[in-house]
Amino acid sequence: MDTQHLQAFVAVAETGSFSSAGQRLHLTQPAISKRIATLEQQLDSPLFDRIGRQISLTQAGRSLLPNAKRILQEVADAQRAVADLRGEVRGQLSIATSHHIGLHRLPPILRHFTERYPEVKLDLHFLDSEQAYEEVLQGRFDLGIITLAPESDQRIAEDVIWRDQLHFVTAHNHPLAQRAPLTLADLSPWQAILPDTNTYTTQLVQALFSERQLALEVGMVTNHLDTLKMMVSIGLGWGVLPQTLLSDGQVHPLTLDHPPITRSLGAIHHKQRSLNNAARVFLQLLKG
Repeated sequence: MDTQHLQAFVAVAETGSFSSAGQRLHLTQPAISKRIATLEQQLDSPLFDRIGRQISLTQAGRSLLPNAKRILQEVADAQRAVADLRGEVRGQLSIATSHHIGLHRLPPILRHFTERYPEVKLDLHFLDSEQAYEEVLQGRFDLGIITLAPESDQRIAEDVIWRDQLHFVTAHNHPLAQRAPLTLADLSPWQAILPDTNTYTTQLVQALFSERQLALEVGMVTNHLDTLKMMVSIGLGWGVLPQTLLSDGQVHPLTLDHPPITRSLGAIHHKQRSLNNAARVFLQLLKG
């Protein structure tokens, strides 16, 4: 049973589409279909029901899926273990990171790593921290460099790399910018611009308002902090931004009568997924 056939099967099962599986594996749709057909012939059983454009796993497919994932993981672990025995820093390093960290924290580390270890194929994906966390939990990435979850899953190992202080901000001509100090009650009547409610950052802000039984009116939502900054800067509402985005003076930091909000940024990996030499070296660079 060829591992390439199993990779195609898992990709189709997870994406629900032959074309999407092809995009994930950088293959054409006919190539994916051929691998699935070969695997079905080897097992003498259909793995997918095909009704129009919709596909779903058959009973045989549902039975095979967890075993296929386990086999692929064990093969990948074996390949890493052999390479690690030779002390080599090469192969593939897959990383999921948030847009903010990827744009404002990682560039110097990525530059240093790629210059020092050119034989490592870096597979970098930009995802929301919450999605990246789930992807690492499913074993799809070696590392996640993200905003850390308030409560960590016991299957995840994490290292805090940065402490990010968050600031309440408005446009310079916003009515709130003319007042100091402010309370959360002063902010409550005004429209906020925040990331989606399932993000760790917005959960921190929502908790502050909920503790004081204050309404939080979120009028606009964007998960990209650079976009949020632009929307705040033109007066569409108040928002919350990390210190790293305030140096250019485009927004006005508000003075509030409560301790600063901080969030933890760092690296995560699955405890049951062995780290190869490339991942271990990258973690060392992150920790400084």
